Formats: sequence, C-alpha cells, structure tokens
Amino acid sequence: MSRDVVVTATATTGFTVLMTRNCVEVQCPAVSGDPAHSACVGGRCVEPRCTPETPEYCPVPECTAASECSDPLSSCAEPVCEDGTCLVRTETAVCAAGEYCDPTAGCRGAPGDGGPTDAALMDAGPGDASADAGATDADTGDADAMVGLPTWAQQAYVKASNTDASDAFGLAAALSADGNTLAVGAGNEASAVTGIGGDQTDDSASQAGAVYVFVRSGGAWAQQAYLKASNTGQSDIFGRTVALSADGNTLAVGAYIEDSAATGVGGDQGDNAADAAGAVYVFVRAGASWAQQAYVKASNTDAGDTFGYLVSLSGDGDTLAVGAIGESSVATGVDGDQGNNGSGSAGAVYVFVRAGVSWTQQAYLKASNTGPDDRFGYSVSLSDDGDTAAVGAYFEDSAATGIDGVQGDDTAIRAGAVYVFARVGAVWTQQAYLKASNTDPGDAFGFTVSLSGDGSTLAVGAFVEQSAATGVGGDAADDMADNAGAVYVFVRSGAVWSQQAYVKASNTAASDFFGRSVSLSRDGNTMAVGTPGEDSAATGIGGDESDEAADGAGAVYVFVRFGAVWSQQAYVKASNTDASDGFGTMVRLNGDGNRLAVGATVESSATFGIDGDQSDDSALGAGAVYVFARTFGG
Repeated sequence: MSRDVVVTATATTGFTVLMTRNCVEVQCPAVSGDPAHSACVGGRCVEPRCTPETPEYCPVPECTAASECSDPLSSCAEPVCEDGTCLVRTETAVCAAGEYCDPTAGCRGAPGDGGPTDAALMDAGPGDASADAGATDADTGDADAMVGLPTWAQQAYVKASNTDASDAFGLAAALSADGNTLAVGAGNEASAVTGIGGDQTDDSASQAGAVYVFVRSGGAWAQQAYLKASNTGQSDIFGRTVALSADGNTLAVGAYIEDSAATGVGGDQGDNAADAAGAVYVFVRAGASWAQQAYVKASNTDAGDTFGYLVSLSGDGDTLAVGAIGESSVATGVDGDQGNNGSGSAGAVYVFVRAGVSWTQQAYLKASNTGPDDRFGYSVSLSDDGDTAAVGAYFEDSAATGIDGVQGDDTAIRAGAVYVFARVGAVWTQQAYLKASNTDPGDAFGFTVSLSGDGSTLAVGAFVEQSAATGVGGDAADDMADNAGAVYVFVRSGAVWSQQAYVKASNTAASDFFGRSVSLSRDGNTMAVGTPGEDSAATGIGGDESDEAADGAGAVYVFVRFGAVWSQQAYVKASNTDASDGFGTMVRLNGDGNRLAVGATVESSATFGIDGDQSDDSALGAGAVYVFARTFGG
C-alpha cells in the first residue's frame, strides 16, 4: 500500500500526518465544495481555507514541545511535537527481528505474521484519533517519514550543449512522470546535422531546431542526447513542441514549418513542395540510446497547415495528438471532409495510435463550430489513458460563457474556446464546449490547456484576460489590467463539466501574461502557471513580488488544491532574474507535481550544460531551463 501524504499549513505551523483513507474516531463536516467545511488532518478538523496566506482559518497549534504531548502506550514509541502537532514516533529498531512497533500495543509481528498491514503514526494530542501510514512490504517499520511544510528549491540550471544566441532553448519542454527525464526544445537552433548525436557546431541551417534530452541520476542532471530531424531543413523549427510518455522512453517532436508534401506515416521526407505543412517525429529510447521510430504527417497535408504546432502523448506513449492550426477544412466534428479548404486557419487535430512499433492515424478532429482563423489545435492535452483530449482554439469568437453555450454568436472576437473529446474504443466524440465564465473579446481563452492524468481536471490559460483581480475567485469583471491573464480550472463528474476555480496571480499587473503556460500534476492537485511578462526583480522562491524593476523577467506561480479549494503555494523566480528573460514561457510538472521545469526562452547566458555561469549575458536569447523540486521537510 502506498502512502498518501496530506499537508496543510499556516504561516508558521505545519499540520502533518501520514494517512491512508480516514481519521479514526474524528468526525468532521464533509468537504463538498463549501469552504466552510473541513477535513480531518492529523486527527483534527482543518478547513480547506487554511493556507499560508489565510492563517486565521487554521487550528491553534497543539504544542510547542514534546513534553506537552500525551505519552504513547508502548515503550517502543515516543511523543514528538512536529511543527505544532503532537505525533508519535515509532522506533522499530528496539523490537526483535521480524517485529514492528505498534504505538498502542508495542512490538508486534510484521505484516503477514498476524500483525496489521499498516504501521501507524498517531495523534498524541486530545482524543484518540489515529492516522494510519500505509507501508509497502519494504517499509513496515518506523513511521519516521514525517513531513512538514512543502518547500520549493531550485535543483538545476540547464543550458544546451551548444548554446548560441537566439536559439530559444526552453521554448518547449517535457518531463517524465518520475521527473528524471527532461526533453527541451530549441526551435531556433541552427545545426544542419540529422539524426542523433551529430555535429552541433555546424550552424548552416538557421532555425532548423533541435531537442536535448537530460536525465537525472543520484540528484545530478546530465545531457543524454542531442536530437535532430531525419530531414533537417532551414526554418523547420524542429522542437517547437515536445511530449514524453510517462516512462520517458517515447518522445514526440513537432516541426511545424517542415515542408514535405508527404502524407501519413513514413512518407517521402525529401519532397519539399508544401511550405510550412509541418511534421512530427517520434523517437524511442532503449537503455540510454535514442532512435527515430516514425516520421508522421497529416492525412491531408497542405502548405501552411503547420501540422505539429502542438503535440501530446498518452502515458503509455501509444496515443499521439497533433495540432495543425493552419489547417483550413470547413469540416466539423470527427472525421469530416478534409478536402474543402474554405475556412483558412480553422485548425485541426489528428490522433495517431501505435501498435508495436507501427503508427496509424485514428481520427481527424475539428471543432463543432469550425470558423476561419479560430486556430483550433493551438493547444492540446491528452489524459494518461489517451481517452480524453482537450483542444484549445484561442481565436474562437463566440460570446458564450460556461459550458456548452451558444456557439454561433461570434460577437466576441478572439475570446477563445476549449473543446473536450472522449474516446470509447477507437471512436471519438466531442464531450464538451468550454468557455470562460467572463468571456471577453481578445482574452485568448484556450491558449494553453493541461489535463490531469484521469482527464477529470482541466486547466485553461487565457493569457491576455484583463481582470485586475488577485488570487483565487476574485472579481472577474474588473477589466482594469490589460493582458494580465487568468487560468480557469474545470472538473468533470461523469461526462459533465463545470468550472471549479478562477485563478489569478498574487501580484496581478497589466501585460504579465499569467497563463501563457500551465501544467497540472497527474492527480490534478498541483498546478504551475507561467507568467513570462511579470516584472519583479526578485530571485528564487517567495521573493518580493512588488519590486517591478525587471520588465518581462517572468515568474511562475504554484497552486495546490485541497478538496475543491485552490490556494497559491509558491511564487517562483529564476536564480538569475533579468529583464526580458521570459521566465515562465513554458512550465511542466512531473507526475506527482514535485518537480517543475521552467523555460526562459530569452535568457542570455552563454554557458553550456548544467549549473554553469549564469551571469555571462553575451548570448542574447539563447534560452535556459530551470528545474525546481518540492520537498516536505520535517
């Protein structure tokens, strides 16, 4: 049984406990979306509103020292005061071989030998509440893995192995589920080589693009591979978008300006008769070696379609969704007529599936209200199983609000929309049409989308939304901050979608572009939001948000969900904050949300590799990626 770690916090106190599914003998009001309701944490009722920003809703600390806590009932356990909460620490080392410490009954037989299956970390304060810490077979002893306040810290500063000005390293990035594989796109990189591990110094193909793969072992990051297209061409912008499977062994790369007129999978890469038609390349890793597995084109390749503008992979890597924002068919829905190009830049999404090592196209997706210049497919996100797809059309014009509104009222130019599709077997259908709760012309709702692993939580960025509100649930009608940006969180129950939260930065300001990028953890309870136009000169974590001395430096905001309530957990800046770096242009969380990659595409250090000199700003627009890790210290 795996552990669930539940953490809430005040400004100075962490209430922490390892739990399975309940708090014994503690009855709290059920959490039902009402912020006045509470849940059992550490044997006490804690409101979802209890956050570092709102300590008035948090319980009074139980203790300041272990002496204030009740003694446990067994000699193998001792009371501890952990950040204001009385807990019991068990010491299995004092027990005989094959036994573990039960804090209420002393040393007992290990699981499978008549003992319970869970070691226990219990509340030692008022009442008899206990909270079980589920243990794996390899961890049936001490419950010493107590955790405290969540802390974010920068783990690595990542640069290309061939850093050069204007390469835009960090334009795209992807993390594996365990956070130990990182793929980074540099769409403007200029080497003319092809394939894997070629000559990085041959800068004769401007904006050809490249992808760099990094791996983490023993806490240290290192570059594993340098990837190029099999048909590298000038201005192809290979690496504009990247996606990794959960295990990090399948990688999809988009090159949306690639010019081949081929169609389908494995076609003629040398026929450059369709300018900016676009292509996608699939790579696979065996051990530490990468190889290209597939060259993927649309079924209706046409010049200017920009197939590969955005890619997304399912967790197993066997389903691939590809956005083509320049595609011009007037078709609507699923698998319509691809041949009538009467709706310029309406956009489309193509779904491919892999069986063994062979890829085939499964579906051709269009909006239910296809319109010219809607750019359907600008953003795409797949659930882990690949059965849910969210597609953004950030230039869609409907003035509708909320869920499944009137799609034909095109009076809100470029307000934006998101379409959710669901797959049953091999059949796709549109499930929902989503709009902002405060739809307004020019908001670009759907510029970014991110789905949780189960596909039931969706974050949508509207990076030029204009409300001056701050935090969560503010006044969405106060349009006093042009291009400030916002993020909307939607949840699905069965097949029904509803908006759960309206999220803004804690320091909202005009032209910050909050929501330019967004990423959800697999469980949907952690969300990172990139804000590349933010102006604070702060560095690191939790700095001064009000010091607006670095225009366009950028920032990232991390939010967490408790029950149905969202709150900001961290304000993240680069370690070398500088004006116009665009930190937050791209954000990616790993599966558990404890590792975060942030791209700063205009960062200008000329250093190479990992943790080099951040102060040498002689390579304007080279780009960088920053990796942060969240830990629960105690």
